[in-house]
Amino acid sequence: MSIPIEPTPLPDIRLRIGDCVVDISLREIVAPGAHRPRRVTPKAMGVLRVLAGNAGKVVSRDALLAEVWPDTLPTDDVITQAVTQLRKAFGEKRGDAQYIETIAKTGYRLLAPVEWLPDEGNEGKQEHARQQNQTDAITLPEPTDGGVSAGPGAVEATLPSVGTGAPVVGTAIPPSPAGSRWWLRERLLVSLVAAIAAIALVLFLAVRHIDLNRDDGPGSVQNGVGPGPERSYRLLTSSLGFEFAPSLSPDASMVAYAATLPDWRGTVIQVQTTNASQPHQISHPPEGVSDRAPEWSPDGREIAYLRYGPGVHDCEVRITAASGGSERSVATCRGDDQNSLDWTPDGRALVFGSMRLEDGSTSGLRLLDLQSGRWIELPYPGAGRAFDYMPRYSPDGRWIGFIRNPQLGDLWRIPVAGGEPERLTRIGGEFRGWDWLPDGNGLVFGRRIDSEARLYRLDLATGLINDLGLDDAQTPATAARADAMTFVRRRPQFGLFRVNRSAGSGPIQRERLFPSSGRDTMPSLAPDGRQLVFSSNRSGHFHLWWTDLEDPQSLRIIEDVHPDTLSRPEWSPDSRRMLVVGHDDDGREGVFEVVPGSGQVSHLPMPGPRFRALQAIYTPDPDQVLMTVRGPDDMLCLVLLDRSGTEWKVLGSIEDVSLARVDTANQRVLFTRLSADGLWQADLSLTPDSIRVVDPDRPTRWRYQTWAVAEDGSIDYLDLRPGCLSSLSRIGNGEFEGAGLAPSLPRCLNPDRLSTTTSFSSSSRLDAVFTAQAVDDGSDIGLMAAPSSIEEPHQAAPSGWAK
Repeated sequence: MSIPIEPTPLPDIRLRIGDCVVDISLREIVAPGAHRPRRVTPKAMGVLRVLAGNAGKVVSRDALLAEVWPDTLPTDDVITQAVTQLRKAFGEKRGDAQYIETIAKTGYRLLAPVEWLPDEGNEGKQEHARQQNQTDAITLPEPTDGGVSAGPGAVEATLPSVGTGAPVVGTAIPPSPAGSRWWLRERLLVSLVAAIAAIALVLFLAVRHIDLNRDDGPGSVQNGVGPGPERSYRLLTSSLGFEFAPSLSPDASMVAYAATLPDWRGTVIQVQTTNASQPHQISHPPEGVSDRAPEWSPDGREIAYLRYGPGVHDCEVRITAASGGSERSVATCRGDDQNSLDWTPDGRALVFGSMRLEDGSTSGLRLLDLQSGRWIELPYPGAGRAFDYMPRYSPDGRWIGFIRNPQLGDLWRIPVAGGEPERLTRIGGEFRGWDWLPDGNGLVFGRRIDSEARLYRLDLATGLINDLGLDDAQTPATAARADAMTFVRRRPQFGLFRVNRSAGSGPIQRERLFPSSGRDTMPSLAPDGRQLVFSSNRSGHFHLWWTDLEDPQSLRIIEDVHPDTLSRPEWSPDSRRMLVVGHDDDGREGVFEVVPGSGQVSHLPMPGPRFRALQAIYTPDPDQVLMTVRGPDDMLCLVLLDRSGTEWKVLGSIEDVSLARVDTANQRVLFTRLSADGLWQADLSLTPDSIRVVDPDRPTRWRYQTWAVAEDGSIDYLDLRPGCLSSLSRIGNGEFEGAGLAPSLPRCLNPDRLSTTTSFSSSSRLDAVFTAQAVDDGSDIGLMAAPSSIEEPHQAAPSGWAK
């Protein structure tokens, strides 16, 4: 039988457990005889902290779930995986528990003695964290650097996170008398030097004494488990399914968002108060139609939104009263485009992002006068040559900000009447929404990093960016006249699936490969049809994993390289090597050549010191490689490089290329562009005269990664269609019909689950598609105070931020 947890204060960030040293801030465990520290996941470290705080006592699985996974509904296997990872880091052998003992059907007990090691300057860090942990005018908790605030009487430590630059605030655990006595005995036995500190701690605990067994009525602590740390946000929604695209009323009293409904295909617009009341549906589309992207009018009386029908051209811009009632259509748009809008400050017009026009061209930002229905183009250089998305008026009405090319882009702004665009960031990443901060001195934006999306703040005066410390957060939206911000919290789980590719192979058969609780993405099949690599965070960090499909026990991690999500690893024609774009354990970025058989990883040179690689591909010629790069002028280019000498030479190039693949069967290069939908081809030498259109419409610029070339040269494309969330189709202009490669009817791989927007693999030889699909998905709306200032930026000027 397990005894109640008696939480022990954890004032330091390093400790010795048995013969191992644990660095909590780095999440590393150094075991005797180990070649290098073993880094564990944040959740595994959270489990270890609870066990260390109750060393020698049994901690139940329920208590661990409550402490480490608060406000979630995880399965028991998450604890098993965390403990397994800790045992490996401690160097435990199977059947010989020297550190963590499993108590059958109950929980776990830490067997080894614990000694907390002093960390200089920690007291000052705690004081800084306490000063930051204040509430704002609307009584929402002000976010600390780590995005978590601790409750009253909590002992907390601010711990820097590795890799993202985001801080993490350690779990706040209230002290208890019993826990302090055990901790004091351990410290006295380990070291006499700690006696003075222990006495001081006892005096502190006497003042802050908490009787965990006292019943103070509703809300009191029971069963000896103290309250968890207070979050910097609270969730407004928790229904099954999706709530997304939030928009706050000007005074932050109401929030509007798009939502799915049970047993209903499509989405509706719902409104609710920000005190987490029940939502009120204000739009009523027919089934199969989706209402999205709500935006409050400046006076808070109306909401504009987009209605997408099942057809390509079925799209309307609609306006309704914020309380519901009559709706009116004010404009039409393309249903296969990513439309975006905002109100003008006077409420008389709507501003729209780039839209595809009837003649096939792309517009720049433009206004729709609601009284006359007239479209007005905003004059600025570059309009129509790039895709400018999510326009937003600044709080002072002087600027219009927007994301240029959100899949591989940056934040920009122009004067409200048009003029020279000003670039605000130099990231070149995948943006997940943005908004102005209420004071107008900064912006907040979402960006995809590795396997998750995170929120960041940009200070306009200094150009500094900091991480807000929120995991799996995106699509921020602020209130115009209140210090509040909403965002979307989405925590999907993606698994790898092998699905039969052609209709001739019979009904759809989905086989999940190497199931895990992580996010598995970007499967890349080798030309030999046996080897498969993919990216996953199943180890706690985003790594490459390799396997032999004919040997299920062969799955292993490839060390010292972390792949980027902008492109999948690309195999050599002989299936012996791979080119991977990403960074190594030291943070060095670029292109890496990996030999899976030996685990060898080599960093490759670039065409120039100011070039940033987005993709690297082998060609049939072993002395030549293709790279998609962002040049010094920020132009995306596909370059052909001669690697036979010490200094690599550029042999050819094509501008405006977002992604490329080699079609060995037809001796050509296929590529997409950011400036337009469609697919192009060129010869392997990138001769300008060889460039021509393969498909004028697909892939769309928003799904520029979701296409693959099979061994026979056929081109598969993954998108979503009415009634099917993962649809596979053959694309091309029919030029190879004699080889049976003409476009085919769509094949529904999964009607109810989305595929990722990253790369997949297709094989005509195996008649199979290897893709990442959602296993568990959904999203909620969160509310927090808008970040106001940057005390300690965790990332320097954005010009150097290219992760």
